[in-house]
Amino acid sequence: PGDSRVLTYGDLHREVQKFANVLKAQGVKKGDRVAIYMPMVPELAIAMLACTRIGAPHTVVFAGFSADSLRDRIVDVGAKVVVTADGGYRRGKALALKSAVDEAVAAVPAVRSVIVVRRTGEPVTMREGRDAWWHEVMESASASCPPAKLDAEHPLFVLYTSGSTGKPKGILHTTGGYLTHVAAATHAT
Repeated sequence: PGDSRVLTYGDLHREVQKFANVLKAQGVKKGDRVAIYMPMVPELAIAMLACTRIGAPHTVVFAGFSADSLRDRIVDVGAKVVVTADGGYRRGKALALKSAVDEAVAAVPAVRSVIVVRRTGEPVTMREGRDAWWHEVMESASASCPPAKLDAEHPLFVLYTSGSTGKPKGILHTTGGYLTHVAAATHAT
């Protein structure tokens, strides 16, 4: 409560381009998948838009899900990078997120990078060669990253069902289809 930040559209554009370059520096290419397991902070939207900018389909996993649920989604989508935070706040209490990511990716060798936003100051274990702090990798990232050219049917993101009645099912949204829906929704009367 009471925690706020202001980003202008210019600020957002700059941060998205910088994080897109961070992802590229981590080896993410068009078509590679990224899992995002974060609290509701501006970096969540920045990460989603950065993935979109370079054509890397992403999946956002609810930060309240367990390490097992997170692992299932990481494996199913084939994520190579996970973006997370040290922790998040829920009902005024700090909850650890990075430790859940560590547990989730322990048996997932395809995940080669974990990028961590410092949010709560929770103590975390950083694995050398895999983990990086968001603020450190953003320091030297270029603020210029041209958008990737994508087909209308290029995967934009995968959204999973809760999995409460069985294995979670991933729903693929395409770039053109999603943009068409957003355009229609903003012009609705």
